[in-house]
Order: sequence, then structure tokens, then C-alpha cells
Amino acid sequence: MAVALGIDLGTGTVRVGAFDAATGAEVASAEGDYETRFPAPGWAEQDPDAWWRALCAATRRVLDQLGETTVVSIGVATTASTVVVAREDGTVLRPALLWMDCRAHAEAAATGRSRHRLMAYSGHSDAAEWLVPKSMWLKRHEPDVYAAADRIVEALDWLVFRLTGRWVASRMNATCKWNLDPRTLTLPLDLYEEFGIVDLAPKLPKTVLPVGAPVGEVSAAAAADLGLKNRPLAGQGGIDAHTGMVAAGALAPARMLLIGGTSAVHLIHTAREVDTPGIWGPYPDALAPGCWLLEGGQVTAGAVLDWLVRILGRQGADVSALIDAASRRPVGGTGLLVLDYWMGNRTPYRDAQLRGGMFGFSMDHDEVDLYRACVEGIALGSANVVAAMRDAGVPIDHVVAAGGIRRNPLWLRATTDAIGVPMELSPQENMSMAGAAAAGAAAALFDGDLSAAERLFYRPGRVIEPDPASHAIYRELLGHYVSATETLAPTLHYLSSSRQQRVANGSALEGAL
Repeated sequence: MAVALGIDLGTGTVRVGAFDAATGAEVASAEGDYETRFPAPGWAEQDPDAWWRALCAATRRVLDQLGETTVVSIGVATTASTVVVAREDGTVLRPALLWMDCRAHAEAAATGRSRHRLMAYSGHSDAAEWLVPKSMWLKRHEPDVYAAADRIVEALDWLVFRLTGRWVASRMNATCKWNLDPRTLTLPLDLYEEFGIVDLAPKLPKTVLPVGAPVGEVSAAAAADLGLKNRPLAGQGGIDAHTGMVAAGALAPARMLLIGGTSAVHLIHTAREVDTPGIWGPYPDALAPGCWLLEGGQVTAGAVLDWLVRILGRQGADVSALIDAASRRPVGGTGLLVLDYWMGNRTPYRDAQLRGGMFGFSMDHDEVDLYRACVEGIALGSANVVAAMRDAGVPIDHVVAAGGIRRNPLWLRATTDAIGVPMELSPQENMSMAGAAAAGAAAALFDGDLSAAERLFYRPGRVIEPDPASHAIYRELLGHYVSATETLAPTLHYLSSSRQQRVANGSALEGAL
């Protein structure tokens, strides 16, 4: 059998899948874990070498499941804006700044004061998560590390280098996260100079390739680490969720891909450029040629539910029982309102200093009410993203749901009803992994044609229709969600910044003692 491998480097797990190169069907998969450190409020770091060890171990397990096989291609998708600081040979100089790390919030705010024409492609400001503000933070706070770095790159770029020995960038990441000029494919040196990081440009890969383009053969050293008997072609990948659009059948306009996992991301193409304040984009040709890509998202989605069940001491069957009980509560019936900003807001407010909140408590509330309200808060966050897109004139006819949301019937139903659009439940267990495999297959089998790879990998799923009565309730709740955010933002900012300062002061005092 000939297979295409797809690699999905997620927040806490790397997943490797093998897909039949003739049918696009998944035939084997495995995963490996690595740790995240949270050294300060709003900070999150990982060890890139741990990614590689987990990836190699998972790939070997996949190959063991398959037996005699030929790997024809490898594609990679990773979290966006997980930033690696390294030497030219790939040696890591400090822990990677994880995508959710929002320490660069002040630098991100500074980008919003720029009037450079390219800022229109990112909604007139960069996010605290992105590589550019994080690079600004590194130069300001860790100047020796910044100066010593030959490369400041995405996790994707570092993994592709480990696979092939080539430093190349994905057109998707560079366009969506680096302020690359999407029409000329050149770095904006004048904008970087305005931000005080003109010396970032030589630290970034000079070669920029579209998703699905061939990068090169896997190196002999990498093949040995991975347990490969041959040296397959590596195709250029991209951002995990965005790359998943290929396998979701979402390259055409008006079809949204919503991946609900630790975070949530909302992706859609338009046939024309639209002005979308608060939404990332529109990015021309970032994935589908001739289309404009829009991105919305929630920094914490399933992570909020994981947090809640952890502090409640629930696990396994207890969690399923909690979901079942919460599903029996009526929509909006808890009398609670939850704001889902545990690690800030990505869209439409672009505010890394917002924090979560729960309101409306009475003495009769129980843990079932808490879970139901948290699910509804996450669903309202998605509805708010979709509302911002619609307000900008973006047509949204159909939503494909992927990720962990598929395994939580309450979260899935609440999101469907809150958005008010038919939701297709993708049968793909891991859309990003399938999209990565499709990108690799596009390079090896279809001369870079992503549409051909889409036809091979897309699997239609069951469609869930929204309930009109529930949608009406969610529309009313959304008004209160937006109002509460606007009213409480100054308080949430104060709580976030004061905690950071007090933790910093406490650490300094502890060090002095």
C-alpha cells in the first residue's frame, strides 16, 4: 500500500496519520504528548526538541501498524504563531513561545497604531499571539537571545527544517501572521522598521512556498529518526486548522470550517475582498488561489470545559454524566452568563487582557448549571465571531464542524443553535491531520493542485439543523454577552494586569529572600 502521512502538531499532542494514497481513507494513526509550562500569567512555553521526540515515536508506531508499505509524501500542519528561536542548524536557544502565550500584548497594541497599508490585511493590528509582536517582545526583554538567534520562525518552519534540512516558510503563515505582502510575497521591511525589528527579516526563511508545493525529500537523518525505509517528498503545509479546510471541502466560498478543540477557529473563503474589522484577514491567495481567507477564533473553548471538570474533580464516566445532565437543562435556563476569555479574546475584540467571567449566581446553582453555562458561553463566543463576519457582508451558508466538539453533543448542539446555520458533522477524526496529509499528497501526486487533493480527502458527514426557538434565545443572550464584555472590559483589564504585576513582584521578592 502507498500512503500519505499527515502530521498535526497540536497544543499538547502531536498526531500522525497514514492515509491511503489511492482513496484518501485513514488507515492508521498514533500520537505523542509533550508538556507545556506556564512560568507566569499569560505565558506558555514548550520544548521543541520534545516535539521531535514525540513525532518520531508516533511515526514509528504508525509504521508498525501498517507493516509493509511505501510512504509517498509527508505534510505538516502546526499551531500558528508558536515561535521557535534557534541557530541556523536548528539548535533551540530558548523554549518556544506557545501560540496562546499573550505576553506580547503591549507590542500587539503598538502594531495597531500603524497606518501601513499592509495592516488592512490583518484588520489593522497584529495579535499578541503572532510572531511579529512576540519578536518585538523578545528584542525588548531578551535582547541577548534575540541577537544570538539565526532563526525566529514558526513551529511549522522548524519541523520542516528537521524533516528536510531546508528553511522555508508557508505562504499561509507568512501572509496571515507575518504581515507579508501577499501580492508581491515580500517582507515589509519598512513596517518592521516602524516596529523596531527590521533585523527580524534575515531571521525568517527567505523561501516562501504555497500550501501543497513540494519542499524536498525527507533527509536521510530524519528518515532514520522516523523509522522510514524510504525518503518521501515533503509538501508545504500550514496552520493546523487552516490546512484542514482542504479535507473539509471548504476551499469554495460560503462554507465555513469550525474546529472546536482546546481553542476554536472559524475559517471561510470569500470570492471578493471585504472589510472585516475585528476579523483576521481578508488574506488573498493564502490557501485557495483566487479566494480571500478570513479567520476568526476563540483562544479558549474546550480548554474552559477541561478547566471546569478538572476543578470539579470529574473524569471519565463522570464527565459524560455531567454532559448528559447539563443537556437536559433548557437553553438559557441556568440564569448564568459566562464570558469565555480565560486567556484573552482573539476575535472580534482582539484583546489579550480580557479575562473570563461567570455572572448571575444564586445559592441554588450547582455544578450542572456551571457546565451548561460554560458551554453556552463558548457557543456565544462562536456566534459573536460569526455575527462580526455577517456584519461585514460575508455569506455563510454551511458550517463543517471538526475537532473535539464532535464528541460533546451539548457543545455541538449549543453552537449549531447559537450560530443558526446547518452544521455538518465531519467524519474525519482529525481534520488538521487529514489536511496536512492532503497538502503532502498535493505536492507528490497532483502537481500542487489542492482542489484535486480536496476531492480525494473530503468525506461528507451528517448535517444537524439549528432549532429556531433555541436560536432566538441565543440571539437574546448574545446581546447580553456583548453588553457584558463592553461594560466589564476595564475591570477585566485591571484584574489581568494587577495579577501579572503582583505575581512578578512576588517572584522578585521570593528571589531576594
